[in-house]
Amino acid sequence: MVGSGQSGCQIAEELHKAGRRVFHSVGGAGRAPRCYRGKDTYEWLTLAGFFDRTPDMLPTPQARFAANPHVSGAGGGHDLNLHQFARDGVTLLGHLTGASDGRLGLAPDLHESLAKSDQLEARVLGLIDSYIARTGLDAPPARLPALRDGYDQSIITELDVQEAGITTVIWAAGYNFDFGLVKLAVTDSDGFPVQQRGVTAYSGLYFVGMPWLHTQKSGLLLGVGDDAAFIAGHIAGG
Repeated sequence: MVGSGQSGCQIAEELHKAGRRVFHSVGGAGRAPRCYRGKDTYEWLTLAGFFDRTPDMLPTPQARFAANPHVSGAGGGHDLNLHQFARDGVTLLGHLTGASDGRLGLAPDLHESLAKSDQLEARVLGLIDSYIARTGLDAPPARLPALRDGYDQSIITELDVQEAGITTVIWAAGYNFDFGLVKLAVTDSDGFPVQQRGVTAYSGLYFVGMPWLHTQKSGLLLGVGDDAAFIAGHIAGG
C-alpha cells in the first residue's frame, strides 16, 4: 500500500483484517480520533470554526494541498492509527522513492511522518479542548491511548518484492489537479486556481467543489453547497 491518507489507511486496514500481509508506505497525513469527549470529532471541529478557516490563515499556500486526517466510517466509525497498525503487524515504511528490477527504494523518513501524524492529532485535540473551556460546555475529559509502536519498527530503505512476497501494489497517493482543458491563465505557480470564492477574472469561468476556494470546507459536503449558492447568485446577478 502506497499512501496514508484516508483512503490508503482504510484500504490497508481492510486488507490486514482480511488476513493479507501488508507493507504500508506512509506519508505525512495526520490523524484525528473518530470521537472525542462525547461527540464526533468533526462535529467539534465544525462548532469550533475549524472548517471556516480561510486561505490567508494557512502557514503557506502549499498547505492547501494537505490530506484530510485519516479516520474511518466503517462499522459505525472508528479511529485509524498507524501506531496501532504497527502493533497489529502491518510493516510501516517511509516514502516510496522508486522501483527497479523488482526492488523498491524507500526514504528513511518513517519516523518523521509518524511524528507529523501525532502532531496533528495533538493540535486537533488542543483546539477542541480550548473550545470546550472557552464556551463552558459540559463535556467529560477524555484520554486517548498514547501509542508509539510505529517508532519501534526498523527503518527499511530497500525491499525486494519477491523476497517480501509482495504481489500487488495499491496506489492511494492522491492526485494532481489538471486544468489543461482550460486554455486560459487561470492557475498560480502551485497549479491552484486564481479566483475569489470561485469567481475568476474571466467572464463565465468559475470553480466550485475544491478545498480552500473560500474556506477549508469548500471541498467538503459540509461547505460546497454554500459556495455553489454563491456562484449561482453571481451568475444570476449577471
